[in-house]
Amino acid sequence: ALPWIHVGWVAAVLLGAATWFVARNVIAISGADRGVTEGVTALLAAAMLLYVGLWLHRKSTAQAWNAFIKEQVTAALNRRTLWAMAAVSFLAVYREFFEVILFYETLFAQAGESRGDAVLGGMGAAVVLLAILGWAILKYSVRLPLSLFFRVTSVLLVVLAIVFVGHGVAALQEAGWLASTPVAYPDLPLLGIYPNVQGLLAQLAVVALVCAAVARSRRQLGAG
Repeated sequence: ALPWIHVGWVAAVLLGAATWFVARNVIAISGADRGVTEGVTALLAAAMLLYVGLWLHRKSTAQAWNAFIKEQVTAALNRRTLWAMAAVSFLAVYREFFEVILFYETLFAQAGESRGDAVLGGMGAAVVLLAILGWAILKYSVRLPLSLFFRVTSVLLVVLAIVFVGHGVAALQEAGWLASTPVAYPDLPLLGIYPNVQGLLAQLAVVALVCAAVARSRRQLGAG
């Protein structure tokens, strides 16, 4: 089944690259206001980051992760066709690629042309680190502490989602799509915190949603 797995992820990478190319050109050709584009992509990226962060939290135990992988592979093998393995490989990689496109397009929009090199530098460093980590895992059978890895990653993604919500609301306010009610509060653009009621309420809503999701997950884990 290994060749079919390779077919799946290679096809996902090619289609992902094509998706990124189309997305960049559609945005450029559409002539949409920069503030609107930045705001909408930031909110979409925040929603995606929040979803992935909470998903990682639910899979933060080795037992839950192993059960998820076993379920996916077993379902593919039970269909008695290797195309199912290719489909699982394709969907897993393309979903990640789509999230990367949304995430980096948001970063590029927020950074602007003057700071685009910083985003590219971060991408390059991440590629090198992932290549080294992947090589070490395959070469030496390195075992990652999945529970700690997933928990740290989920926290990071949730924090980024909160930051993106703040930036997204601020961009839509600058574009005139949302009202802005000033309030006496520190202005921290790096964290996506702006002194207006609408942005702060949106970020508080995300925090409340995360707390509710974590509490529900712990109740389910305790019941199980």
